[in-house]
Amino acid sequence: MKNEFVTRYEGNPILTKDDIPYPVQTVHNAAVTRFDGRYIMLFRSHLDTGRSIIGLARSDDGFNFKADPRPFMVPSNDPAFHRYEAFGVEDPRITYLEGAYYITYSAYSDRGVRTGLAKTADFKSVERLAFITQADYRNTVLFPEKINGDFVRLDRPHSDISPWSIWVSFSPDLIHWGRSQLVIKPVKYHWDEARIGPGAPPIRTDKGWLNIYHGVFPTMDGHVYRLGAALHKLDEPQVVLGVGDRWLLQPEDPWELVGYVHNVVFTCGAVPEDDGTLKLYWGAADKVMCAGTAVIDELIDLCLTDSRPPI
Repeated sequence: MKNEFVTRYEGNPILTKDDIPYPVQTVHNAAVTRFDGRYIMLFRSHLDTGRSIIGLARSDDGFNFKADPRPFMVPSNDPAFHRYEAFGVEDPRITYLEGAYYITYSAYSDRGVRTGLAKTADFKSVERLAFITQADYRNTVLFPEKINGDFVRLDRPHSDISPWSIWVSFSPDLIHWGRSQLVIKPVKYHWDEARIGPGAPPIRTDKGWLNIYHGVFPTMDGHVYRLGAALHKLDEPQVVLGVGDRWLLQPEDPWELVGYVHNVVFTCGAVPEDDGTLKLYWGAADKVMCAGTAVIDELIDLCLTDSRPPI
């Protein structure tokens, strides 16, 4: 039975390695935003070295994408960044914030994984700003506006002390972060039991910030990655109003069940539309990109009326 919250696009997968005009082995875990009347996708690709780069594709309708002729981000040659990006750049998120498009990404090296922050005004050039976490952090998403004078982010540290949970942090300048708080934890023998992490950047709604996250469940045949939703209070994002008890999306189509990593749907981007729907994008089995639509009010209702405790 197909999931009731997300309607898959009938043309899935929307982007594969065969659509990319330079050699890559995968296309997955992509950020998506609107820019200059079009949709921009920043996608992760594995090279045949096993390391990752970030490419760019453009679309008029949000479903039919054409890739640029060259990658958008590869490991930097700047010594300040190269030593922490030597193994690759991965899993971007895009947030339009105070007149610029900010990109958070995972930077891998023999020193672990850190979150990098970059920005662009035109999606032709990109400026790296700083690493905004130490090792080991992933899945950092920025809220699209200041809240009570602060920039705000969600992230997921790699930690067995508070296992694989979602935290919120605050910053005066996007570079220096603190006042961190644990806000959502996995639940034992639940669909997100093993780990959770922020997916798409939070989306402002009248009832709160909609946080579409990934959750992982361990099985005898490996881990299964699914998508869920949580709602954060608008003026106090550290307050979680509800976490949906049921998943929004799970691997079902062949390209979600089998790929580079089996049984994965993983989102880094969602675009709200004027008609109250959401275009949702996910990497399928760490191999191809897929898309679908959801009704925002239905996701909010799940969080508020069919929820489990955040912690």
